[in-house]
Amino acid sequence: MLRYVGFSTLPLLLASALAFANPAGAAGDYPTATIVDYVLGCMQTNGQTRQALENCSCSIDVIASILPFEDYERAETFKSMSLTTGERSGLFRESAPAKAASTELKRAQAEADVRCF
Repeated sequence: MLRYVGFSTLPLLLASALAFANPAGAAGDYPTATIVDYVLGCMQTNGQTRQALENCSCSIDVIASILPFEDYERAETFKSMSLTTGERSGLFRESAPAKAASTELKRAQAEADVRCF
């Protein structure tokens, strides 16, 4: 049986659909693509086994519990940009914000290693 949805409920339905359209917008939540990228890279380093999958999944969960996504994204950006060549790449390696972000990420990764591996 089909039911008619009146216009009064349409804004509520749209609002809930938009809330689920970008679950990464929630505080402390990492986007799925970021989690998968981390786990795949971790598994490539630690072996393509079920145990590696579980350890790597645990690892990103621990990192996410320590670092808000914005901080993780900032640290990963500094890290990837520091690998570029040229005079300006030093800014991404040697500036105070780059060092602070790197230190935060390393601390979170160390904690994840202790808890998960």
